Amino acid sequence: MRVLVVGSGGREHALAWKLAQSPLLTELHAAPGNPGIAALAECHPIRADDAEGVLGLSRSLDVDLVVIGPELPLVLGLADALRRFGVLVFGPSAAAARIEGSKVFAKDVMSAAGVPTAARLPLARPPCVVKADGLAAGKGVYVCRTEDEVGDALRALRDAGAHVVVEELLEGPELSLFAVCDGHEALGFASAQDFKRAFDGDTGPNTGGMGAYAPVPGVGAAETAALVEQVHRPVLAELARRGAPFVGLLYAGLMLTQDGPRVLEFNARFGDPETQAVLPLLETDLLAILAAAAGGDLVGISVSFGESAAATVVLAARDYPAEGDRGTEITGVEEVEAGGALVFHASTARQGERLVTNGGRILAITGLGPTVGRARELAYEGAGRVRFEGMRFRSDIAEAAAEGAIVSLDLPTGA
Repeated sequence: MRVLVVGSGGREHALAWKLAQSPLLTELHAAPGNPGIAALAECHPIRADDAEGVLGLSRSLDVDLVVIGPELPLVLGLADALRRFGVLVFGPSAAAARIEGSKVFAKDVMSAAGVPTAARLPLARPPCVVKADGLAAGKGVYVCRTEDEVGDALRALRDAGAHVVVEELLEGPELSLFAVCDGHEALGFASAQDFKRAFDGDTGPNTGGMGAYAPVPGVGAAETAALVEQVHRPVLAELARRGAPFVGLLYAGLMLTQDGPRVLEFNARFGDPETQAVLPLLETDLLAILAAAAGGDLVGISVSFGESAAATVVLAARDYPAEGDRGTEITGVEEVEAGGALVFHASTARQGERLVTNGGRILAITGLGPTVGRARELAYEGAGRVRFEGMRFRSDIAEAAAEGAIVSLDLPTGA
Protein backbone atom coordinates (compact mmCIF):
# COMPACT_ATOMS: atom_id res chain seq x y z
CA MET A 1 0.00 0.00 0.00
CA ARG A 2 1.08 3.57 -0.73
CA VAL A 3 0.45 5.68 2.36
CA LEU A 4 0.51 9.45 2.96
CA VAL A 5 0.87 10.75 6.53
CA VAL A 6 -0.35 14.33 6.94
CA GLY A 7 1.40 16.41 9.61
CA SER A 8 4.83 17.37 10.90
CA GLY A 9 5.01 16.68 14.65
CA GLY A 10 6.11 13.98 17.05
CA ARG A 11 2.80 12.18 16.71
CA GLU A 12 3.21 11.97 12.94
CA HIS A 13 6.82 10.78 13.33
CA ALA A 14 5.59 7.97 15.61
CA LEU A 15 2.84 7.07 13.13
CA ALA A 16 5.30 7.02 10.23
CA TRP A 17 7.78 4.96 12.27
CA LYS A 18 5.15 2.33 13.06
CA LEU A 19 3.62 2.30 9.57
CA ALA A 20 7.08 1.80 8.08
CA GLN A 21 7.25 -1.56 9.87
CA SER A 22 4.18 -2.94 8.05
CA PRO A 23 4.68 -5.70 5.47
CA LEU A 24 1.73 -4.18 3.60
CA LEU A 25 3.60 -0.92 2.95
CA THR A 26 5.14 -0.27 -0.45
CA GLU A 27 5.63 3.52 -0.32
CA LEU A 28 5.48 6.01 2.56
CA HIS A 29 5.01 9.73 1.99
CA ALA A 30 4.47 12.69 4.33
CA ALA A 31 3.12 16.21 3.98
CA PRO A 32 5.02 18.17 5.11
CA GLY A 33 6.88 15.80 7.44
CA ASN A 34 9.98 16.68 9.46
CA PRO A 35 13.65 15.62 9.58
CA GLY A 36 12.81 12.48 11.59
CA ILE A 37 10.06 11.44 9.20
CA ALA A 38 12.36 12.15 6.24
CA ALA A 39 14.48 9.17 7.28
CA LEU A 40 11.44 6.93 6.76
CA ALA A 41 9.37 8.57 4.04
CA GLU A 42 9.48 10.94 1.11
CA CYS A 43 8.46 14.35 2.43
CA HIS A 44 6.55 16.91 0.36
CA PRO A 45 6.43 20.65 1.21
CA ILE A 46 2.66 20.90 1.56
CA ARG A 47 1.02 22.21 4.73
CA ALA A 48 -1.32 19.90 6.61
CA ASP A 49 -4.15 22.47 6.39
CA ASP A 50 -3.74 22.95 2.61
CA ALA A 51 -6.63 20.73 1.52
CA GLU A 52 -6.17 21.42 -2.18
CA GLY A 53 -2.44 20.69 -1.98
CA VAL A 54 -2.92 17.46 -0.01
CA LEU A 55 -5.64 16.32 -2.40
CA GLY A 56 -3.47 17.04 -5.43
CA LEU A 57 -0.55 15.20 -3.89
CA SER A 58 -2.71 12.21 -2.96
CA ARG A 59 -4.01 11.90 -6.50
CA SER A 60 -0.62 12.40 -8.15
CA LEU A 61 0.94 9.72 -5.96
CA ASP A 62 -2.12 7.47 -6.34
CA VAL A 63 -1.99 6.75 -2.61
CA ASP A 64 -4.05 3.93 -1.13
CA LEU A 65 -4.52 5.53 2.31
CA VAL A 66 -4.15 8.98 3.83
CA VAL A 67 -3.57 9.16 7.60
CA ILE A 68 -4.32 12.64 8.98
CA GLY A 69 -2.43 13.47 12.17
CA PRO A 70 -3.31 16.99 13.43
CA GLU A 71 -6.70 18.24 14.57
CA LEU A 72 -6.87 21.49 12.57
CA PRO A 73 -7.09 19.94 9.07
CA LEU A 74 -9.69 17.49 10.39
CA VAL A 75 -11.88 20.24 11.82
CA LEU A 76 -11.44 22.20 8.57
CA GLY A 77 -12.71 19.24 6.53
CA LEU A 78 -9.61 17.74 4.91
CA ALA A 79 -11.00 14.21 5.24
CA ASP A 80 -14.22 15.29 3.50
CA ALA A 81 -12.30 16.83 0.59
CA LEU A 82 -10.28 13.65 0.10
CA ARG A 83 -13.27 11.33 0.35
CA ARG A 84 -15.19 13.33 -2.25
CA PHE A 85 -12.51 12.27 -4.74
CA GLY A 86 -12.52 8.63 -3.68
CA VAL A 87 -9.39 8.71 -1.49
CA LEU A 88 -9.39 6.28 1.47
CA VAL A 89 -8.83 8.29 4.65
CA PHE A 90 -8.14 7.52 8.28
CA GLY A 91 -9.60 10.60 9.98
CA PRO A 92 -13.10 11.86 10.76
CA SER A 93 -15.24 14.21 8.71
CA ALA A 94 -15.54 17.84 9.81
CA ALA A 95 -18.98 17.04 11.23
CA ALA A 96 -17.58 14.21 13.38
CA ALA A 97 -14.41 16.15 14.31
CA ARG A 98 -16.62 18.72 16.05
CA ILE A 99 -16.33 16.36 19.01
CA GLU A 100 -12.93 18.05 19.46
CA GLY A 101 -13.54 21.31 17.64
CA SER A 102 -16.32 22.45 19.99
CA LYS A 103 -16.56 21.75 23.72
CA VAL A 104 -20.23 22.78 23.61
CA PHE A 105 -20.97 20.26 20.84
CA ALA A 106 -19.06 17.53 22.73
CA LYS A 107 -21.07 18.20 25.89
CA ASP A 108 -24.30 17.95 23.92
CA VAL A 109 -23.25 14.65 22.36
CA MET A 110 -22.17 13.20 25.71
CA SER A 111 -25.40 14.27 27.36
CA ALA A 112 -27.46 12.62 24.62
CA ALA A 113 -25.30 9.49 24.76
CA GLY A 114 -25.40 9.20 28.55
CA VAL A 115 -21.62 9.45 28.93
CA PRO A 116 -20.48 10.79 32.33
CA THR A 117 -18.62 14.08 32.14
CA ALA A 118 -17.92 17.23 34.13
CA ALA A 119 -20.99 19.43 34.61
CA ARG A 120 -21.14 22.82 32.88
CA LEU A 121 -21.42 25.77 35.24
CA PRO A 122 -23.37 28.98 34.57
CA LEU A 123 -20.75 31.22 36.19
CA ALA A 124 -16.97 31.18 36.52
CA ARG A 125 -16.46 30.85 40.27
CA PRO A 126 -13.65 28.93 41.95
CA PRO A 127 -13.08 26.07 42.07
CA CYS A 128 -13.76 25.50 38.38
CA VAL A 129 -12.17 24.79 35.02
CA VAL A 130 -12.26 27.45 32.30
CA LYS A 131 -11.84 26.22 28.73
CA ALA A 132 -11.75 27.59 25.21
CA ASP A 133 -14.67 26.18 23.25
CA GLY A 134 -12.58 25.66 20.10
CA LEU A 135 -9.13 24.29 19.29
CA ALA A 136 -6.27 25.54 21.43
CA ALA A 137 -3.44 23.03 20.80
CA GLY A 138 -3.97 21.52 24.25
CA LYS A 139 -3.33 24.86 25.97
CA GLY A 140 -6.84 26.32 26.28
CA VAL A 141 -7.63 24.82 29.69
CA TYR A 142 -7.26 26.68 32.99
CA VAL A 143 -7.74 25.01 36.38
CA CYS A 144 -8.92 27.78 38.70
CA ARG A 145 -8.92 27.48 42.48
CA THR A 146 -8.94 31.22 43.28
CA GLU A 147 -10.73 34.32 42.02
CA ASP A 148 -7.45 35.66 40.66
CA GLU A 149 -6.93 32.49 38.60
CA VAL A 150 -10.47 32.77 37.23
CA GLY A 151 -9.83 36.37 36.21
CA ASP A 152 -6.53 35.49 34.55
CA ALA A 153 -8.13 32.61 32.63
CA LEU A 154 -11.06 34.68 31.39
CA ARG A 155 -8.77 37.49 30.25
CA ALA A 156 -6.40 35.10 28.45
CA LEU A 157 -9.18 33.33 26.56
CA ARG A 158 -11.09 36.48 25.69
CA ASP A 159 -7.90 38.19 24.52
CA ALA A 160 -7.46 35.19 22.23
CA GLY A 161 -11.00 35.63 20.94
CA ALA A 162 -12.16 32.31 22.34
CA HIS A 163 -15.69 31.47 23.42
CA VAL A 164 -15.50 30.37 27.06
CA VAL A 165 -16.89 27.19 28.63
CA VAL A 166 -16.90 26.76 32.44
CA GLU A 167 -17.02 23.32 34.08
CA GLU A 168 -16.88 21.83 37.54
CA LEU A 169 -13.41 20.95 38.80
CA LEU A 170 -12.99 17.19 39.05
CA GLU A 171 -10.28 15.52 41.11
CA GLY A 172 -8.37 12.30 40.49
CA PRO A 173 -5.77 10.75 38.20
CA GLU A 174 -6.13 11.37 34.47
CA LEU A 175 -6.16 8.72 31.78
CA SER A 176 -5.81 8.90 28.00
CA LEU A 177 -7.59 6.18 26.06
CA PHE A 178 -7.39 5.79 22.27
CA ALA A 179 -9.93 3.84 20.24
CA VAL A 180 -9.69 3.22 16.50
CA CYS A 181 -13.18 3.58 15.03
CA ASP A 182 -14.80 2.59 11.74
CA GLY A 183 -17.99 4.60 12.20
CA HIS A 184 -19.71 2.01 14.38
CA GLU A 185 -17.12 -0.26 16.02
CA ALA A 186 -14.34 0.79 18.40
CA LEU A 187 -11.02 -0.95 19.05
CA GLY A 188 -9.31 0.16 22.28
CA PHE A 189 -5.55 0.70 22.49
CA ALA A 190 -3.28 0.51 25.54
CA SER A 191 -4.03 3.08 28.24
CA ALA A 192 -1.70 6.03 28.75
CA GLN A 193 -1.21 8.90 31.13
CA ASP A 194 -0.24 12.36 29.89
CA PHE A 195 1.49 15.17 31.82
CA LYS A 196 0.00 18.47 30.68
CA ARG A 197 1.49 21.05 33.04
CA ALA A 198 4.76 22.73 32.11
CA PHE A 199 6.70 22.04 35.31
CA ASP A 200 7.35 19.34 37.88
CA GLY A 201 4.64 18.58 40.38
CA ASP A 202 1.93 19.40 37.82
CA THR A 203 2.54 23.12 38.21
CA GLY A 204 2.64 25.92 35.66
CA PRO A 205 0.51 26.51 32.57
CA ASN A 206 -1.07 23.78 30.48
CA THR A 207 0.94 22.63 27.48
CA GLY A 208 0.40 20.28 24.58
CA GLY A 209 1.96 17.60 26.81
CA MET A 210 5.36 17.26 28.49
CA GLY A 211 5.49 13.48 28.63
CA ALA A 212 3.50 10.27 28.88
CA TYR A 213 3.76 6.61 29.74
CA ALA A 214 1.88 3.43 28.87
CA PRO A 215 0.24 1.25 29.94
CA VAL A 216 -1.21 2.67 33.14
CA PRO A 217 -0.84 0.16 36.01
CA GLY A 218 -4.29 -1.12 36.92
CA VAL A 219 -5.76 -0.38 33.49
CA GLY A 220 -5.25 -3.54 31.47
CA ALA A 221 -7.13 -5.10 28.59
CA ALA A 222 -10.29 -5.84 30.60
CA GLU A 223 -10.47 -2.33 32.04
CA THR A 224 -9.81 -0.81 28.64
CA ALA A 225 -12.63 -2.82 27.08
CA ALA A 226 -14.99 -1.72 29.84
CA LEU A 227 -14.10 1.94 29.37
CA VAL A 228 -14.53 1.74 25.59
CA GLU A 229 -17.96 0.23 26.19
CA GLN A 230 -18.92 2.96 28.66
CA VAL A 231 -17.37 5.96 26.92
CA HIS A 232 -16.51 5.48 23.24
CA ARG A 233 -19.30 3.28 21.91
CA PRO A 234 -22.20 5.47 23.11
CA VAL A 235 -20.56 8.52 21.51
CA LEU A 236 -20.00 6.61 18.25
CA ALA A 237 -23.65 5.61 18.24
CA GLU A 238 -24.81 9.16 18.90
CA LEU A 239 -22.60 10.65 16.17
CA ALA A 240 -23.85 8.03 13.71
CA ARG A 241 -27.44 8.84 14.71
CA ARG A 242 -26.73 12.48 13.87
CA GLY A 243 -25.46 11.53 10.44
CA ALA A 244 -21.79 12.09 11.33
CA PRO A 245 -20.25 8.61 11.73
CA PHE A 246 -16.76 8.81 13.24
CA VAL A 247 -14.02 7.12 11.23
CA GLY A 248 -10.61 7.63 12.78
CA LEU A 249 -9.07 7.82 16.24
CA LEU A 250 -11.42 8.81 19.05
CA TYR A 251 -9.33 9.83 22.04
CA ALA A 252 -11.01 10.17 25.43
CA GLY A 253 -9.31 12.24 28.12
CA LEU A 254 -10.68 10.84 31.38
CA MET A 255 -10.60 11.84 35.03
CA LEU A 256 -10.84 8.86 37.37
CA THR A 257 -12.90 10.37 40.19
CA GLN A 258 -14.21 8.76 43.38
CA ASP A 259 -17.57 8.52 41.60
CA GLY A 260 -16.09 6.71 38.61
CA PRO A 261 -14.58 7.77 35.27
CA ARG A 262 -15.63 11.15 33.86
CA VAL A 263 -14.78 12.46 30.37
CA LEU A 264 -12.79 15.68 30.43
CA GLU A 265 -12.63 15.99 26.66
CA PHE A 266 -12.68 14.09 23.40
CA ASN A 267 -10.07 14.50 20.70
CA ALA A 268 -10.55 13.45 17.09
CA ARG A 269 -7.00 12.19 16.49
CA PHE A 270 -4.04 10.47 18.10
CA GLY A 271 -2.74 12.34 21.15
CA ASP A 272 0.70 13.86 21.39
CA PRO A 273 2.87 12.72 23.22
CA GLU A 274 0.81 9.64 24.19
CA THR A 275 1.19 8.25 20.67
CA GLN A 276 4.97 8.19 21.14
CA ALA A 277 4.46 5.93 24.19
CA VAL A 278 1.57 3.76 22.97
CA LEU A 279 2.61 2.85 19.41
CA PRO A 280 6.02 1.37 20.31
CA LEU A 281 4.12 -1.18 22.41
CA LEU A 282 1.78 -2.22 19.58
CA GLU A 283 2.57 -5.72 18.29
CA THR A 284 -0.16 -5.74 15.62
CA ASP A 285 0.25 -4.27 12.13
CA LEU A 286 -0.84 -0.62 12.47
CA LEU A 287 -1.37 -0.18 8.73
CA ALA A 288 -3.78 -3.13 8.62
CA ILE A 289 -5.74 -1.65 11.54
CA LEU A 290 -6.00 1.87 10.10
CA ALA A 291 -6.86 0.63 6.60
CA ALA A 292 -9.65 -1.59 7.98
CA ALA A 293 -11.09 1.32 9.97
CA ALA A 294 -10.87 3.68 7.01
CA GLY A 295 -12.68 1.09 4.93
CA GLY A 296 -15.49 0.96 7.49
CA ASP A 297 -14.97 -2.59 8.70
CA LEU A 298 -13.06 -3.46 11.88
CA VAL A 299 -14.85 -6.80 12.25
CA GLY A 300 -12.27 -9.50 12.90
CA ILE A 301 -9.48 -7.01 13.70
CA SER A 302 -7.78 -7.29 17.09
CA VAL A 303 -4.78 -5.66 18.75
CA SER A 304 -1.96 -6.86 20.98
CA PHE A 305 0.32 -4.71 23.12
CA GLY A 306 2.46 -7.34 24.80
CA GLU A 307 3.86 -7.00 28.32
CA SER A 308 6.34 -4.13 27.94
CA ALA A 309 6.04 -0.53 29.09
CA ALA A 310 7.04 2.79 27.54
CA ALA A 311 7.82 6.22 28.92
CA THR A 312 8.18 9.41 26.86
CA VAL A 313 9.90 12.62 27.95
CA VAL A 314 9.38 15.80 25.92
CA LEU A 315 12.34 18.14 25.44
CA ALA A 316 10.99 21.68 25.14
CA ALA A 317 12.25 25.17 24.42
CA ARG A 318 13.10 27.38 27.40
CA ASP A 319 10.00 29.58 27.19
CA TYR A 320 7.47 26.98 26.04
CA PRO A 321 4.42 27.18 26.09
CA ALA A 322 4.59 30.99 25.91
CA GLU A 323 6.86 30.79 22.87
CA GLY A 324 9.16 28.41 21.07
CA ASP A 325 12.69 28.53 19.73
CA ARG A 326 13.97 28.41 16.16
CA GLY A 327 17.38 27.90 14.63
CA THR A 328 19.26 26.61 17.69
CA GLU A 329 21.49 23.63 16.94
CA ILE A 330 20.55 20.25 18.45
CA THR A 331 23.19 17.61 19.17
CA GLY A 332 23.21 14.14 20.71
CA VAL A 333 20.34 12.51 18.82
CA GLU A 334 22.55 9.80 17.37
CA GLU A 335 23.89 9.02 20.86
CA VAL A 336 20.35 8.59 22.17
CA GLU A 337 19.44 6.18 19.40
CA ALA A 338 22.69 4.25 19.85
CA GLY A 339 21.77 3.89 23.53
CA GLY A 340 18.51 2.14 22.66
CA ALA A 341 15.93 4.87 23.19
CA LEU A 342 13.63 6.15 20.46
CA VAL A 343 13.77 9.76 19.28
CA PHE A 344 10.66 11.31 17.78
CA HIS A 345 11.06 14.71 16.14
CA ALA A 346 8.35 17.17 17.14
CA SER A 347 9.61 20.63 16.12
CA THR A 348 12.90 20.31 14.28
CA ALA A 349 14.32 21.48 10.96
CA ARG A 350 17.44 21.10 8.87
CA GLN A 351 19.83 23.95 8.15
CA GLY A 352 22.31 22.30 5.81
CA GLU A 353 23.76 19.43 7.84
CA ARG A 354 22.67 20.93 11.15
CA LEU A 355 19.56 19.76 13.04
CA VAL A 356 17.94 22.80 14.66
CA THR A 357 14.95 23.73 16.81
CA ASN A 358 11.74 24.82 15.11
CA GLY A 359 9.02 25.35 17.72
CA GLY A 360 8.01 24.70 21.33
CA ARG A 361 8.19 20.97 21.93
CA ILE A 362 11.36 19.94 20.11
CA LEU A 363 11.90 16.21 20.62
CA ALA A 364 10.24 13.31 22.42
CA ILE A 365 12.48 10.60 23.88
CA THR A 366 10.84 7.20 24.47
CA GLY A 367 12.32 4.42 26.57
CA LEU A 368 11.03 0.84 26.43
CA GLY A 369 11.40 -1.72 29.19
CA PRO A 370 9.80 -4.59 31.06
CA THR A 371 8.45 -2.14 33.64
CA VAL A 372 7.44 1.51 33.69
CA GLY A 373 10.39 2.13 35.99
CA ARG A 374 12.94 0.73 33.54
CA ALA A 375 11.31 2.47 30.58
CA ARG A 376 11.48 5.74 32.52
CA GLU A 377 15.19 5.24 33.29
CA LEU A 378 15.99 4.72 29.61
CA ALA A 379 13.94 7.76 28.56
CA TYR A 380 15.77 10.02 31.00
CA GLU A 381 19.14 8.55 30.09
CA GLY A 382 18.33 9.45 26.50
CA ALA A 383 17.11 12.92 27.41
CA GLY A 384 20.40 13.55 29.18
CA ARG A 385 22.34 12.95 25.97
CA VAL A 386 20.56 15.65 23.94
CA ARG A 387 21.82 19.21 23.95
CA PHE A 388 20.40 22.50 22.71
CA GLU A 389 20.52 25.92 24.34
CA GLY A 390 17.55 26.50 26.63
CA MET A 391 16.46 22.84 26.62
CA ARG A 392 14.24 21.84 29.52
CA PHE A 393 12.07 18.90 30.50
CA ARG A 394 10.06 17.68 33.46
CA SER A 395 11.90 15.33 35.78
CA ASP A 396 8.82 13.58 37.19
CA ILE A 397 7.24 11.89 34.15
CA ALA A 398 5.86 8.47 35.21
CA GLU A 399 7.48 8.84 38.63
CA ALA A 400 4.48 7.68 40.67
CA ALA A 401 3.83 4.71 38.36
CA ALA A 402 7.49 3.71 38.55
CA GLU A 403 7.22 3.77 42.35
CA GLY A 404 4.28 1.35 42.26
CA ALA A 405 1.19 3.55 42.15
CA ILE A 406 -1.79 1.67 40.67
CA VAL A 407 -4.94 3.27 39.25
CA SER A 408 -8.20 1.91 40.64
CA LEU A 409 -11.25 2.10 38.40
CA ASP A 410 -14.79 2.32 39.72
CA LEU A 411 -16.57 0.84 36.71
CA PRO A 412 -20.27 -0.03 36.37
CA THR A 413 -21.32 -3.44 37.67
CA GLY A 414 -20.91 -6.04 34.94
CA ALA A 415 -18.49 -3.87 32.94
